[in-house]
Amino acid sequence: MAIGDIIVGIDIGTSKVSLVVGEVNNFNQIEVICNTEHKCDGIKKTKIVDEDEVALSISKALEEAEKETDFKINSSYVIVPGKYITIVQNSIVKEAKDKYAGISVKDVSSAIMQVKDVEIPEGKVMIDIVTDKFILEDGKIVSDPVGNLSSNFTLNAQVILAEKDYIKQLANIFRKAGLEVDGYVPITLAERNLMLDNNELVDNVMLLDIGAGNTEIGVFEANGFVYTNTIPLGGKNITSDISLVLNISEEEAEKLKKQYGLAMKSYIDNDNEIILNTYKGDGKTKAIRSSELIEIIEARIEEIFALVNKDIAAQGLKQKINNVIITGQGIANINKSDVAGKVILNIPVKVATGRLISTARPDYRTSYALVRYIAARPFAKSVSSSVDSNTKENILQTIFERIKEFFYS
Repeated sequence: MAIGDIIVGIDIGTSKVSLVVGEVNNFNQIEVICNTEHKCDGIKKTKIVDEDEVALSISKALEEAEKETDFKINSSYVIVPGKYITIVQNSIVKEAKDKYAGISVKDVSSAIMQVKDVEIPEGKVMIDIVTDKFILEDGKIVSDPVGNLSSNFTLNAQVILAEKDYIKQLANIFRKAGLEVDGYVPITLAERNLMLDNNELVDNVMLLDIGAGNTEIGVFEANGFVYTNTIPLGGKNITSDISLVLNISEEEAEKLKKQYGLAMKSYIDNDNEIILNTYKGDGKTKAIRSSELIEIIEARIEEIFALVNKDIAAQGLKQKINNVIITGQGIANINKSDVAGKVILNIPVKVATGRLISTARPDYRTSYALVRYIAARPFAKSVSSSVDSNTKENILQTIFERIKEFFYS
């Protein structure tokens, strides 16, 4: 990346589209210059059910971003749910072209091009290559081998594949919104450097992002991206459960979830009375105990962790995971979620405390993580999104060019 590069990241969630525009500053860090969001009802349980609705939501978020930044945004990177991702581990040995001059950038670029040569199953398409580690001839492991005197090196990498039909669908949606796609990135891969602290980045961890409608699973073995998937349950399901069981409005259910949010009934300090103001049964109001509310929350939290447990056990990954890190707006207001997770998973669980988390508001955290991930990609020649400055000079130039086309075509 270069100073002044503009990177645009879009996260299409089950409840909203969020967009972040970041610029590389003089310290080679991402500075957020704009973030916008717009409600989106076109996705249900990670499936795109209404392309036009999603495209419209992207267009609305884009329109606000362009007004705020004075840019004409032509392209962006986009997040992909783990459900549509397959990770292929690959390793190659590369000879240095000139072992006396040291490993060159060209040697590394050639190795990356070579490591992507894997068999791609029908219905899949390659979307990314993640360099895991480089091993020099003497066995030394480095993150960047350039300049090292070694006659050869081994590159371990992950080739990221995605379902072709889903990628085609996304590309079509973005075209409808007037955008090209710069690249596709799995959610937990983008979030990893934002959500994990320095010790967790070199540990075998599972990152769980419990959002509104989905729970994203990402398993990492130190620098290696091992597995990702999506469980189609999240915070919205908890709200719906409260609304259904207590026979109240979704709005009041959401308010009660945030006010009394607790994942385990055994941690109740005071089982006080709650008046239900939108009760739909006989009588205008109804009184319940807070323990009744917590029981509903606890049941759904348990189910989410039980499904995650079943998934990682089926993949043979559970015994390899040392720690579980949880994040996401779906459990942001529910205390003791980490304790409930530890009980069910039988693995240490903690709420994400990465030092960079506070640099972005929760609403934009995933799209911000995407922009940071792209900016930090090693060995990338160019990562900038396509943007034009909407200055008066450029507008006048465009008008002049159109006049020329009209008179001289």
